[in-house]
Amino acid sequence: MARNTRSSVAKSEAAKALPVASEEPFQLSSPPATPAVRKRKAVKLEESPGLPSTKAAPITPKSARRAKKSKEKVEDINELPHNLGAIPALPPNDKVDDGASPAKKAKTPRKATKPKKEEVEDLVAKATITTNESPSKKSKAKNGGYGLTPGQTPYPSYPHPTAEECEEVTRILSEVHGHVQAPKTIPAPSLEVSGCGEVPSVLDALIRTRLSAATSGTNSSRAFAGLVAKFGILKEGIGKGSVDWNKVRQADQKEIFEAIKSGGLADVKSKDIKKILQMVWEENQARREELLSSSDKAPGSANEAEGEKHAEIEKAEQNIVTLDHLHLLSSDDAFNALTKYPGIGPKTASCVLLFCLQRPSFAVDTHVFRLCKWLGWVPSPGDPAGLAPGSKGAFAGPTRNSTYAHCEVRIPDHLKYPLHQLFIKHGKTCPRCRAITGESSEGWDEGCPIDHLVKRSGGRKEAGASPVKGGSAKKSKGKKKVVDEYESDAESSGLSDPESSELSDLDSDAEVGQSQDE
Repeated sequence: MARNTRSSVAKSEAAKALPVASEEPFQLSSPPATPAVRKRKAVKLEESPGLPSTKAAPITPKSARRAKKSKEKVEDINELPHNLGAIPALPPNDKVDDGASPAKKAKTPRKATKPKKEEVEDLVAKATITTNESPSKKSKAKNGGYGLTPGQTPYPSYPHPTAEECEEVTRILSEVHGHVQAPKTIPAPSLEVSGCGEVPSVLDALIRTRLSAATSGTNSSRAFAGLVAKFGILKEGIGKGSVDWNKVRQADQKEIFEAIKSGGLADVKSKDIKKILQMVWEENQARREELLSSSDKAPGSANEAEGEKHAEIEKAEQNIVTLDHLHLLSSDDAFNALTKYPGIGPKTASCVLLFCLQRPSFAVDTHVFRLCKWLGWVPSPGDPAGLAPGSKGAFAGPTRNSTYAHCEVRIPDHLKYPLHQLFIKHGKTCPRCRAITGESSEGWDEGCPIDHLVKRSGGRKEAGASPVKGGSAKKSKGKKKVVDEYESDAESSGLSDPESSELSDLDSDAEVGQSQDE
């Protein structure tokens, strides 16, 4: 009998526990099921005081993470790179296709960030810049007249100047500067001097006067010579001998700028000239259609002979740009027609009326304006006569435009041409009536022929110093006479007339004496 030891007993029990293998092999019809994973109980760890927290961050399910990433991508597609803001939202499409499922609704676009006011203005400015304007695209018409009513003075209760005062000043200045009379026939246009509109062609007069605005005669003539060299001259017709304005109209604005840049203020003037010529061309084409329709819709056509109508139609068909039909209009209608063009104010329109259309008109430039104030022909600041009926407060003083409207009514027609020319001559040459002068100026002791009629006002010029612009009047020491002097033309900068907005005529007028009447 074998001895049962502890090791043998353990082996025997282990053998009994094992399953008995089948002697014949077999194959499973399907793989055995994957055994279930046993869930482990989370061991809760107790936190010890003073130690960092051992709590783990909550685990986000993978599906939730994917949804979050997808949402972030949808929000980012409307953002521009480099922190440039959001893409502007497109307006929602209200149209729904017939076959569209009612369940599928258009998504409401995201509200774009509202751009700043400065950014909007900059974008609008860039979008509207153009060098060649199409005839089909008309810009908004400018309101002409600058609030002036032809035939009415803004100072109806102010009694100056009287006809006698105008006659006296004309007589005195004629003795000094010579007798001035309007020419019976308008001279041929000069290619060397731009002038102020004393040429046969109305359009030529208008452009020449615009070129002479707010600059010296030398500068404006230099600019006009640039146009002649660049675009050539007309060989025939009423504008014969002057610039071919249709070529200027068809040119790029940059070309016009290059042609007149030597005359100063070329950026503003080239844009104005380009727009004026385009507007006139369009008006010529519209008048042609109206004249062909045998109607009297075209302004002034009722006073136009048949031969003149045919000539005007032929000019329009040949693209000859012209304003000669203004001869058919009254002075008031012609004035209003001229002031609707960009850069053309009462002064330029008055010059065209006076020098080209040969109508009585008292054009007020910087010299004329100064002398009208010093002569007391318009109310001075603080004068109640300068206020409109029912107005309150103190009168601030006249402007060039209001001076023109008032003197246009008060000055007799036959004196408007000579007084205009005499005031300009005297305002440039008189040592006491120049724009910038003073008691220490050269020639002051020579006196002034109208010294007994004027009361000068403006900033004082001290000895050896520049004039004080807009300064208060002071009494001169050692002199019996009190002189309230020496107006700087800088005060003209506050006028509504765009012709007066540039101040390049301030220095050259007084020191060189070569300025035109702008």
